[in-house]
Amino acid sequence: MIDYTSIPSPCFILEEAKLRANLTLIDSVQQQAGVQIILALKGFSMYSAFPLVKQYLSGATASSLNEIKLVNEYMGVKAHTYIPAIRDDEFEEILERSSHLTFNSLSQWERFGDRAQSSGVSCGIRVNPQYSEVATDMYNPCVPGSRLGVTQDLIGDRLPDGIEGIHFHTLCENDSYTLERTLEALESRFADLLHQAKWVNMGGGHLMTREGYDTTHLVDLLTAFRKKYQVQVILEPGSAIGWQTGVLLSTVLDVVDSQGIHVAILDTSFAAHMPDTLEMPYKPRILNAYHEPVAGKPTYRLGGMTCLAGDFMGDYSFDAPLQVGDKVVFDDMIHYTMVKTTTFNGVNLPSIGIWQEDNTFRLVRSYGYESFKDRLS
Repeated sequence: MIDYTSIPSPCFILEEAKLRANLTLIDSVQQQAGVQIILALKGFSMYSAFPLVKQYLSGATASSLNEIKLVNEYMGVKAHTYIPAIRDDEFEEILERSSHLTFNSLSQWERFGDRAQSSGVSCGIRVNPQYSEVATDMYNPCVPGSRLGVTQDLIGDRLPDGIEGIHFHTLCENDSYTLERTLEALESRFADLLHQAKWVNMGGGHLMTREGYDTTHLVDLLTAFRKKYQVQVILEPGSAIGWQTGVLLSTVLDVVDSQGIHVAILDTSFAAHMPDTLEMPYKPRILNAYHEPVAGKPTYRLGGMTCLAGDFMGDYSFDAPLQVGDKVVFDDMIHYTMVKTTTFNGVNLPSIGIWQEDNTFRLVRSYGYESFKDRLS
């Protein structure tokens, strides 16, 4: 049980034991299926936890030179790299620091392919199977006009000379049955290419650590695919690593009456510290609170501390009235949160800490004026 009274607010708190449990499950899948599962930094870049991650996962995927450097420095390996459009002035360093490099388009391959092949990096191409069950267009890479991946009509039935791998990423927090239908669409369009490939990277969105996920079905699916095409299979889940492994602690700064609606203003910001809740959008759960208003219970609309009018979340009910100084704890705030925070309006970034397996808290990092100033000029 976390002792929130000993922790600065606001603060992202990773629970070490829960992260280990996720990694243990993920490792079990990769061992049973004979595949490689690697960490996707876009979903979880908390490098203070990488020593634990390295005990279970042997690699990581990056989508920028900065992420690549973090993989090299804190995972101790070269990166599996995919960047939608590569800068020429960064290309040589990307090559030096990568073991795998997936190109997003045939034009990028034509521009950089010769240099990539001579470096010894294993090269791949991202394909668009034109099938995705992601409901939110912002997260759907298969919408008409998507800039991500090559469609079958452009690439034909032969992999370009020098391309060894095929990469697709069309899932977002989906289950293995969605993957099964996606693979059917992939095979219907790219079966010839799959038989020519040495490896297939199935991207992220495989939420195998969510309660109820059928990992046995996933193992069977991956094993059958690997054997059918005689390829190395790679998965790079983002959310699954940090899923349900920690919280964002906040504190009530003020309670106001706004035309009959009780509003609690917190020392955190939905826009700056939890932008994914507004982008997806989704309503985060709060520990010891009712997710939807309950008649007869003290009910509050929760707002952030910035001056942005839309920096608020929905209404929640509590068993007792909120007071200034009360703690409000948002659940499941480790994946796709720290990686998206900003200092908009000059608000401090939340501190970052780890609730360790020995039930003690370790403050990893806190932020102040210098962090805000360093983003500006």
